[in-house]
Amino acid sequence: LKPFFAQEGHFWRWRRPPRVPRPGSARANAHRHAAMFGQPAGGGLFGGGAPAGGAFGGSGGMFGGGAAAFGGGGLVGQPQIKDPNTNQSAVVPSPPDDGISAIAWSPTANILAASSWDKSVRIWEVSPNGVVPKMAYNHEGPALCCSFSKDGQRLVSGGCDNKVRMKVLATQQEQVIGQHDAPVKEVFCVDEMNMVVSGSWDKTLRFWNCQQPTPIATLNLPERVYSMDVKFPLLVVGCADRHLLVYNLQNIQANPQPYKQGQTALKMQTRTVACFPDKTGYAVGSIEGRVSIAHIEDTSNNFAFKCHRSNEEIFAVNSIDFHPSMGTFSTCGGDGTFVFWDKENRQRLKQFNSCGLPVTAGKFNAVGDMFAYAVSYDWSKGHESNHPSLPKALMIHKVQEAEVKPKPGTNQRTRR
Repeated sequence: LKPFFAQEGHFWRWRRPPRVPRPGSARANAHRHAAMFGQPAGGGLFGGGAPAGGAFGGSGGMFGGGAAAFGGGGLVGQPQIKDPNTNQSAVVPSPPDDGISAIAWSPTANILAASSWDKSVRIWEVSPNGVVPKMAYNHEGPALCCSFSKDGQRLVSGGCDNKVRMKVLATQQEQVIGQHDAPVKEVFCVDEMNMVVSGSWDKTLRFWNCQQPTPIATLNLPERVYSMDVKFPLLVVGCADRHLLVYNLQNIQANPQPYKQGQTALKMQTRTVACFPDKTGYAVGSIEGRVSIAHIEDTSNNFAFKCHRSNEEIFAVNSIDFHPSMGTFSTCGGDGTFVFWDKENRQRLKQFNSCGLPVTAGKFNAVGDMFAYAVSYDWSKGHESNHPSLPKALMIHKVQEAEVKPKPGTNQRTRR
């Protein structure tokens, strides 16, 4: 395997894998479903399957209706629609009607949530019986983020209505627990503190106890929040102008100042940050098709590498997520691919076929045997290119151990 770091001024120009032909029959979809889950769909963790047509009013079968699920023809002047499922993944039914901004897995069960620019936050149950849409709720503007509580009983979300909302899954009770002065870009449950923390374009972090409408604490930031991740007690915030702040949540009441503060090692705008599972560092992805691996204490092991690039174009790294047990990680890019990496041995483990449209988000489930990813427009070419007929798809890849297991003994450790 080629290492995924390179000498300055160069990057690996690997050949894009061939596209898998678009499935042309319901039988192909049934085979994909059987390979993923083993049985037909039905039943569910929430007690009872979804009614005919799906919980969100969609139509068709559990995994769509074959090739027609993503169109085929189109009116004159519309872009040609191709099936984005080039990796033979399981297709999540009743996806959002607009771009998918974020996805989240419950820490305690295979419950999947997604926020969308169509203002909705949707929830599905994933089981051996298939993927079943369970419930949905709306913000008053595009929903930008969502996250589960540690016990998996609550889902919090934020959006362009400037509000932080909480949904209790068991009772389906919904409430507004917080308010910012600008859109809420990131939100997380910090159960160890019995609080919810949100980051906004109003240049603040705010902590909520879900009991009162005013924040328990507000921390001012140097710029707007673009990305954030929490692995208690580590909180990492990526802001505009490449600002990055690291907080220790165990000491934040006594000392609200960041433990470390500065700018990322990358040259351009931050798109995503993700904490290491062992909480010793974090990864940063940017719009320049580059990822930085940063350690909080031992900075001698820091490095950066290029990814999600072609010979002609450079694409944004839209999402980074770490495998819960292997320590390896995924990146999702504007080039339509998602890739698994080994940071310890600095190599690429697996690159998947291009979906033909940007992959806007990707997350491993709590066990690490499923990887959910979203394919939709990522606004990189402005609103003019956001055609209504473009696919908005949410899919689940069944993770094989060989795809995410580190491969020691090949570490060349060449510095950039």
